Amino acid sequence: MPAEAATDQRTSDGNGPGGARTHHHLAQVRFADLDPFNHVNNVRMLTYLEDARVSFLHWDSRVDGERRMHGLVVARHEVDYLRPLQMRREPVLVETWVTEVKHSSFTLAYEIRDSDSTPPTVYVRASSVLVGFDHRSQGIRRLNEEERAFLREYLHG
Repeated sequence: MPAEAATDQRTSDGNGPGGARTHHHLAQVRFADLDPFNHVNNVRMLTYLEDARVSFLHWDSRVDGERRMHGLVVARHEVDYLRPLQMRREPVLVETWVTEVKHSSFTLAYEIRDSDSTPPTVYVRASSVLVGFDHRSQGIRRLNEEERAFLREYLHG
């Protein structure tokens, strides 16, 4: 698959419970991502998650060209490495959804998996807690209603 596919963003409607949406991001495995054992390095997996998160928050949150999500910091990552991911021609799918929305924070869940196999091979399951952050005051801020409404569109279970 061409390198352009590495940043392909697309969103699927109704994939989750109750018709919740999920965000799909394709990540191309690169030679530089490999460790001495020819597996994708665990730190590079976090980069795949970051790319998917940025794609989701930057592109999917746009309304009339304006982003709805502002001022966020990552407070926590939790990652389960389920099986090694090796060099391959086809990109992997990073699927992202929301599992919790609070006043000042929310939790994203991810799966890094094959995009074209049934059942899919899952390499990583992860979650990230993001917190609203005011850069001027350098402190936590509450998520506004527009941000929370956007996140609820992707809320699963």
